[in-house]
Amino acid sequence: MRVFYVQRLLCLLCAWTFVSIAYSQQIDTMKLHQLSEVEVVEKVRPAANRASTPVQYMTTESIKRLGIQDLSEAVKRFSGVAIKDYGGIGGLKTVSIRSFGAQHTAVSYDGITISDAQSGQVDISRFSLDNVEQVSLTIGQSDDIFQTARMYASAGALSIKTARPVFNGKNYNLSTRLGAGSFGLFTPSVQYEHRLTHKLSISTRADWVSAKGEYPFTLTNGKLVTEEKRMNSDVQSLRLEGNLYGEVAGGELLGKLYYYDSERGLPGSVVFYNDYAKERLWDNNFFGQVQYRKEMNDRMALQSSARYSYTYSKYRDIDNKYPNGLQVDRNTQQEYYFSAGFLYRPFTVSSLSLTSDIARSLLDNNFTNMAEPHRITSLTAFAAKYQNTRFTFTGSLLGTYIADKVKSGNKPADKKRLSPAASLSWRPFEENTFRLRASFKDIFRIPTFVDLYYLRYGNRNLRPERALQYNLGLTWSGEFIFFRHLTASADVYYNKAEDKIVASPSTYVSSMINLGEVESKGLDVNLQGEVPLTTAMQLVWTSSYSFLHAIDITDPQGKSYRHQIQYTPKHSGVASIAFENPLVNFTYSLTAVGERYILPQNIEANRIEGYVEQSISLNKAFNIGKTRLRLQGEVLNIGDKTYDIIKFYPMPGRSWRINVMLNI
Repeated sequence: MRVFYVQRLLCLLCAWTFVSIAYSQQIDTMKLHQLSEVEVVEKVRPAANRASTPVQYMTTESIKRLGIQDLSEAVKRFSGVAIKDYGGIGGLKTVSIRSFGAQHTAVSYDGITISDAQSGQVDISRFSLDNVEQVSLTIGQSDDIFQTARMYASAGALSIKTARPVFNGKNYNLSTRLGAGSFGLFTPSVQYEHRLTHKLSISTRADWVSAKGEYPFTLTNGKLVTEEKRMNSDVQSLRLEGNLYGEVAGGELLGKLYYYDSERGLPGSVVFYNDYAKERLWDNNFFGQVQYRKEMNDRMALQSSARYSYTYSKYRDIDNKYPNGLQVDRNTQQEYYFSAGFLYRPFTVSSLSLTSDIARSLLDNNFTNMAEPHRITSLTAFAAKYQNTRFTFTGSLLGTYIADKVKSGNKPADKKRLSPAASLSWRPFEENTFRLRASFKDIFRIPTFVDLYYLRYGNRNLRPERALQYNLGLTWSGEFIFFRHLTASADVYYNKAEDKIVASPSTYVSSMINLGEVESKGLDVNLQGEVPLTTAMQLVWTSSYSFLHAIDITDPQGKSYRHQIQYTPKHSGVASIAFENPLVNFTYSLTAVGERYILPQNIEANRIEGYVEQSISLNKAFNIGKTRLRLQGEVLNIGDKTYDIIKFYPMPGRSWRINVMLNI
């Protein structure tokens, strides 16, 4: 049955592609005159200093300048963000915003949100940076009111936008990359773009990652310090992606097919005097999505999106603690998703939008007496925006209805909720770019399939987690002393999470309950600037700092009352300085993270030491005829610092990477 669904979707997408091509070609034959073609190559960038909520972004240029090759490396440079990294090249990497947890962070890929009803969190290591035009992070509700309703249903959103082909008078582009690095890393990739007609183009891409992943680390056990090696951390992964870009019936069409397949070893946590690790994980992920947007006239616009996703995972562990010495878990997820939206601009400075999403999610696995849940999710968002040169106001109301069906056991209660959000930005001085901003958002997260149904741990009476967000900030940009361009922002915030879903231990079996309550107060500061040295040389400075006091206020009598929540540092920051010159571009980067605790009680036995990681990068681009060649080399963790992001999951020490990129 699963194969049938995938085959049917592929047939529909292929048919849709051929119809689009035929349609575009038919329109071409009816034209009597064709004007000479003009391509707009400048990209639209978000106006972060004008936004009424905190927005941070990185473009292709800044990613190349800093020598970043992994999406998690880019995201961890944003303030207010924590990356959970379980170590190694193939380790799981998730994004948490201001201590809310990864389940509260939406991840969108070219405008459509990626979902995981099973765990509620997205592993961002599945995505490549090679074809990414822009990565942006919005905390709270974005000023863009014309987006899917799912983008309203989270505490913040990480948006990944891939690059659209630019042909510059040609009909095709070909680019290849060959990368290598420490611990057996080998990463070749190839991308081909082709213009079919002046209104239709395609791009295809393939990436391969292979690594042994056996890196050394220092293990400290009291006074005993030994040099060990991380075992069973190999990874093999293949990523394929195809895109269709077109203009159909006066609107913009974007289609995407994505396939990811990986096998990786799971080294597990470090155990003293025992390096045995036989856990393996296989992931297979496919999705196809289509998005169409049309400006009807100066006042009205329509947008629709459709997506089908299929995810299969297999976990295997060989250990005598299981019957027959073997455990194999298989999980299959499917989702059918559709979104439609309407935008109306009654006046030049104001706009209204109404968007409705519906999704059907299914989970199947090989567990005994599994519930086999089916979930129907309906989201409707109404939003309004007013914007002029000095003032921006955005308000929205999200209506959510969720119903689950199960094959066995009691059906959980349906979930219904209205969630408001509002934000404003004000420029008090006419001749100055200084702005003040404030925002509020009331949102919640639905319990995942794991929370509700996983073996004996699930609790079908769980309520959604509620998240309240308040933010006050200021932004400024302009020339300052020797800075040609300087952008600065500072935001203070207060968050409160209620009805947090936590695992409650009992005499027999732990279960999931609504118990936790967390209060967060914090500060995020960002500073970016350019200093010209000569006409051909400049320094580019980027830095961010976060202070986060996130405490457990669940039970005044509890041992962890008003303690910093686990895996949340109070202080963290990143800084980089790039020296751009005609010879070789050089970048130095530093990441600093303060101490954290692995359990709710802030005692010495639970403490993880803070760390500072430093990296350097060199890159140089050449033109050889019509071919563009780019060389890049990096040394990561140049201080060879041994540290953990997750306790007992040591990160690699000093390592190197080199890349050769060729554009034809």
